[in-house]
Amino acid sequence: MRRFRMDRRVSSRRVPRVMPLALVLAAGSCGDPGGSGAPGAVASSAHLPGGYAVRLDRQNRDVADFVATINDGSLQVHTGPAGIVYRPAQVVDAESYAVRARFSEVGAPEGHREGFGLFIGGQDLEGTNQRYTYFLVRGDGRYLIRHREGAATREISNGWQSSEAVRAATTGGDVANELAIAVDGRELRFFCNDEPVAEMPVGALSVRGVAGVRVNHNLRVHIQSFRVEPI
Repeated sequence: MRRFRMDRRVSSRRVPRVMPLALVLAAGSCGDPGGSGAPGAVASSAHLPGGYAVRLDRQNRDVADFVATINDGSLQVHTGPAGIVYRPAQVVDAESYAVRARFSEVGAPEGHREGFGLFIGGQDLEGTNQRYTYFLVRGDGRYLIRHREGAATREISNGWQSSEAVRAATTGGDVANELAIAVDGRELRFFCNDEPVAEMPVGALSVRGVAGVRVNHNLRVHIQSFRVEPI
């Protein structure tokens, strides 16, 4: 497991194991979930389930090309452009919690190295000062952690990192990974398939706010069992 030091003033301490009992920690239901861009990149439309919104990375992309549906309890996302999908009412305002979901990439194309995963701490998602912290995996067995502020993103994991915990896709096949982000006071820990892959102090990262999912461009991803849990 890699440790990324974000703030030298924050001391390291162990994060408790994620509990299996799902619990809503703030207003809004906790069912299946949910770039540089200017206001107007957010939409709720016939291309999304009721109560969901999407924000694309780029304002000049067509939101109709980012399609999300719910089928048998699974949120199924098919992207042209990259973006985030979320329930605006699903706000997590707690000192300690974990967000978890199972992601299945469908028909992973060979050499298409685009990521998908969770985000937490979403704030001002409809405005120019959007903020959130995100954790992605991709089909070649690597993960990425970044923080978005407005039009800029900041590297946390120093680019895409390889990890044996991340299942890699076979050519044209499906691959599933269960991701989790655990927040415990001043500490963050990132899990893939119940294995810790990275930890760091919270520092100035955004961890309180809307939780949802992020899917990069030209992907088909099914998301199951999105939930917020106590730790």
